[in-house]
Amino acid sequence: MQHLRRRGAGVPQVLADGDGETSIEIGEWTYEVHEAATGFDLYGVALSWTPFRNRHHAYAAGEAMARMHIAAEGFAAPRRKVQPLVASFTIFAAANPAAAMQEYLVARPALAGNARVWARAVQALELLAPFHARLRPLLPALTPLWTHNDLHASNLLWSDAGEQAGCGPSVTAIIDFGLADRTNAVHDLAHAIERNIVEWLVLVANPNEPDVVPVHFDHLDSLLAGYESVKPLTAAERAALAPMAALCHAEFALSEADYFAEILKSEEKAAMAYDGWLVGHARWFHSLAGRRLLDSIDQWAHAHEGVS
Repeated sequence: MQHLRRRGAGVPQVLADGDGETSIEIGEWTYEVHEAATGFDLYGVALSWTPFRNRHHAYAAGEAMARMHIAAEGFAAPRRKVQPLVASFTIFAAANPAAAMQEYLVARPALAGNARVWARAVQALELLAPFHARLRPLLPALTPLWTHNDLHASNLLWSDAGEQAGCGPSVTAIIDFGLADRTNAVHDLAHAIERNIVEWLVLVANPNEPDVVPVHFDHLDSLLAGYESVKPLTAAERAALAPMAALCHAEFALSEADYFAEILKSEEKAAMAYDGWLVGHARWFHSLAGRRLLDSIDQWAHAHEGVS
């Protein structure tokens, strides 16, 4: 966050104590203090996986993400250590996802000892294999980058409280970097699509009716247009976006399962993550609605061939 702020990105300042430390341990708790960000919190009560209010907000979010990616360039810290609640990209960044999946699970004792997790991991690998096959030859062209990995509208602050002021408000600040890790720009953009464009909560209520899940194609177009107005993707990045959209959720679903099992000691909540979010979302991308989303991203990529 300090690197982004020095490079002009709209993120809150992280305050340091007299010794220059930004993380302070008091008893069993660790604290950070952030300066209050400037702007209106228009989505303060919005859950993840709920859509933008309008396409102007989607466009502004795309612009903000692109500016953040430009500011992130040059930050070369290694990816984060093994811990819950990080949206990393290692399993499907590998040539052999099955081996990478095994390594991922073994490194997390709460998952490694759960036979149901291993079974769901195998299911997810099978469901997601076609998308990895498409992504794999494009992986060398995806430049490593530290990314936010949770750019939902609720993690943005806005310049105007009105929804139709001119062309809509701009983004004044990006908050909540808890899921950040070293991935790549396409991974981050795919997460923004996953978080804002598909109403996954409808799938939770209707798990056997995948085609009733709303997909906001107008917001998708605006999000991508906003991003490319600031930072056009390369041809390889555009080609990688559709398969990445199907793959990007998997590692965070496992990370949440690890959090629920290891920290909260709740097998019920962990099952919600590895049954519903890992396997359920992977299966959805094979439904008519899921294929329509991926086809729409592919059509957008083809329409922008040769554009830079």
